[in-house]
Amino acid sequence: MTAADTLPVPLVPPVDRHEHAWLVESRHSTSEGVVLYVRCLDCGTRRVDVAAHPHLPPRALSRPLAAAPDGSDAADADQR
Repeated sequence: MTAADTLPVPLVPPVDRHEHAWLVESRHSTSEGVVLYVRCLDCGTRRVDVAAHPHLPPRALSRPLAAAPDGSDAADADQR
């Protein structure tokens, strides 16, 4: 097989990565520490964190969930 007989390899578009600026939208105390529901001010990505100790930075409990492409809240999309 020659190169002319093969299909081109599709290129994945580059991911627009940036340093998230997390804003706490909600918080509540649990036996594991304070659970924080956070959103990036720039891109709208959401994540759940836990602050186990007040003198330590929070750690992520979930993977970041990207905002819906139309800018709506992902929770709103589930209710449609």
